Amino acid sequence: MGWMADESGLEKRAANYVPLTPLSHLRRAAKVFPNRMALRYGDTAHSYADYYLRVTRMASALTMRGIQPGDVVATLIPNVPAQVEAHFAVPASGAVLNTINTRLDTATVAYIFEHGEAKIVLADTQFLALAEAAIEAMEGPKPELIEVPDAAAGYPATGRHPTYDDMLASGDADFEWIMPQDEWESLSLNYTSGTTGRPKGVVYHHRGAYLMTMGTVVSWRMVLHPVFLAIVPLFHCNGWNHSWMMPLVGGTVVCCRDVTPGAVYDAIADHGVTHFGSAPIVLNMIVNAPDTARRPFDHVVEVFTAGAPPAAATLVAVEDLGFNVTQVYGLTETYGHVTECLWDADWNTLPQAEKAAIKAQQGVAFPMMEDITVVSSDMTPIPADATATGEVVVRGNSVMKGYLKNPDATEEAFAGGYFHSGDIALKHPNGYLQIADRAKDIIISGGENVSSVEVEGALMHHPAVSLCAVVAKPDDKWGEVPCAFVELKDSADATGEELIKFARTQLAGFKTPKMVVFQELPKTSTGKIQKFELRSLAKTL
Repeated sequence: MGWMADESGLEKRAANYVPLTPLSHLRRAAKVFPNRMALRYGDTAHSYADYYLRVTRMASALTMRGIQPGDVVATLIPNVPAQVEAHFAVPASGAVLNTINTRLDTATVAYIFEHGEAKIVLADTQFLALAEAAIEAMEGPKPELIEVPDAAAGYPATGRHPTYDDMLASGDADFEWIMPQDEWESLSLNYTSGTTGRPKGVVYHHRGAYLMTMGTVVSWRMVLHPVFLAIVPLFHCNGWNHSWMMPLVGGTVVCCRDVTPGAVYDAIADHGVTHFGSAPIVLNMIVNAPDTARRPFDHVVEVFTAGAPPAAATLVAVEDLGFNVTQVYGLTETYGHVTECLWDADWNTLPQAEKAAIKAQQGVAFPMMEDITVVSSDMTPIPADATATGEVVVRGNSVMKGYLKNPDATEEAFAGGYFHSGDIALKHPNGYLQIADRAKDIIISGGENVSSVEVEGALMHHPAVSLCAVVAKPDDKWGEVPCAFVELKDSADATGEELIKFARTQLAGFKTPKMVVFQELPKTSTGKIQKFELRSLAKTL
């Protein structure tokens, strides 16, 4: 279908067909932006010429240590230059990059080393003991460990292992990158959070990452030479693919090892940061920053936020400080963000509260995605009436190849020709989707569905509330009732009774929390609240 009657001689060939890969962005940037700033971290600064050379030497050094195409190289590294460089150096050696969450326990890291069959592990000195303990706990072949010291952050080399700098020094500056022969070749391996059972290994391909970088530039309205602050951990969906994207536009990556309000404000004021991505908790941190951490800046900073729908109250407050927030949505299985709350200029005249409510929507598909919709259990699209709910399903080029060594889970995830997210959403009349909840986070009280996100949004409007999470608490009469766990702002005060009364002014009675618990909320390394822990705790109350 779609071929002309005679297309003899019109086949693919070297001149007209090259497999898509984000590696091509850095190869081009080294030629067209050699003197532009590529990487910043503290007193460290690398031009694109330097960046390309370091990546080339590291790719060469990996092959010298026996890495073959298709082998896995793992990292346990925070957002520092070595982790950014690994995103190009590991695939340039033909290998598959496996960035591992630095906050996992020893047993889980050992499982990931074994399941992914890592041949080499690059570990920051801060996490060296974790890597050593995980390797010791392994039953199968053990990977070689390379230490990545960060003396400026207080983590000098221990001398127990070869170092990252040793490898760079040993690499060949003229090494020819091993480019993919097929864009479906595996680029990276990312493990899901694994809150129940073992984490699943999500496999990305070169094509998906390349198209993600292209779609993001369009959606984020990027022009040449943005300055990007790496806040989202690079072990989380490969930092939403932003490291692979920045050479495309000759941008600068500013590494942020420890996310604090002061670090964010300093990066904006000192380096002119124009863009960053973050979970809503970082926006909350900025809003509640002490005056001593704040720095003036004279430009609008573009922010992608994802991980959980941000409270409207947080959005109003952070935009007043000079940040333009776009809500995006995605999963590990979709390379990060695949929907965006694309803004309509007609909404600019709406009251601030209404604008914030729209900005909390997850919106429409990114340019590189084919179809993202909401369906009922029989795969029938739900009506776009802002009331009916169903599961978000996704189809497009930036969807994983599948789960490593888990064909049953892969088949289940791709049933019906779409990837099944497990997220519950509704659709507005304009087609914008809005997450109502994770399927497992919906509270069913007296037969009525209660969205924990809706209850949290109501509580976040209270001036004393810094952060909150709502989960189901077992109840003899109603089956389940909403239970709120709350962090108060510094020096603020409120009682549970006061917050319940406040929520009742905004919510139906059955949606109002029946109990409020004041405590620090358990969080993942990306700032997501670990509701499974709170659900367990609620069962004991």
